[in-house]
Amino acid sequence: MSGKVCVFGSFNCDMVARVERFPVPGESLVASGSMTSAGGKGANQATAALKAGANVHYIGKIGEDTFGHFARRHLKTVGFNAVTLLVTDEVPTGNALIYVAGDDAENMIAVDPGANMTVTDDEIAGCIPAIGCADVVLVQLENNLSAIEQVVAAGRASGAFVVLNPAPWQPVDDVFLSNVDLLTPNATEAWLMTGCRVDDLPGAEQAAEVLHSRGAKNVIITLGANGALLSEQGVKTHIPCFPSQPCDTTGAGDAFNGALAARLACGDALHEATRFAAAYAAVSVERRGASSLPDYEEALERLVHATSDVEVA
Repeated sequence: MSGKVCVFGSFNCDMVARVERFPVPGESLVASGSMTSAGGKGANQATAALKAGANVHYIGKIGEDTFGHFARRHLKTVGFNAVTLLVTDEVPTGNALIYVAGDDAENMIAVDPGANMTVTDDEIAGCIPAIGCADVVLVQLENNLSAIEQVVAAGRASGAFVVLNPAPWQPVDDVFLSNVDLLTPNATEAWLMTGCRVDDLPGAEQAAEVLHSRGAKNVIITLGANGALLSEQGVKTHIPCFPSQPCDTTGAGDAFNGALAARLACGDALHEATRFAAAYAAVSVERRGASSLPDYEEALERLVHATSDVEVA
């Protein structure tokens, strides 16, 4: 049986332009292509968790606008086991403007969170039964912090394994960090949370120690092409990056976190789940659009082939 993941998080409508390089201030560039797609860290991570083998309940909030109607249609087609959509007519659905540039497909993103930042106490209270059914609860920081804190508290009270992806970064206190089981910042977020520059593995190890001192039980710092650092109760392991031919790195962190939550819910040990998540993210960047995510079998094939290559070498 698949494990159960409850993801509370944002839905955004992504408007993506592909350019040769990022524009400088005051410059207009002609894009080589553009697309509109579903996004938002919550929806992306929920989709990744579903495709990586878990039963998924997604909870998010949208507006009563054109993007909100788009969200309803998209979420219906994904095939989640359950969806709870909260709605407001006071602010628009979240949206993001994204540049994807160059041969390495790096991205630059500006987000208008809209409805994502308006989740009320009463709305979260109505979601507590769903949260209580989960093996793993996954949250990010793209919603108002008051709502995120309540979801984390509900997950902790039910005995779920709680994962916090602290993106996009906003200040959180040490009490909040001590209530999550796993913290998954990228290098920039780890720097913002600790003051430690994370330019290499020693820098990531130093940042992980600071995060442990702030209350984080387990930490994974993702390092892009340098893989990830897993610090499990202070025991550190480098997870190498898997081979990939990227065409769009937008949503790579979301792919990683969703796959990680899925494999933890399905019973994998943290180290195994982290390696699978790294393989899953490597496959995901070979597709355009943050919501165009691979299936479990594709990531497993990348994982097995990479392991076989290491053994032969």
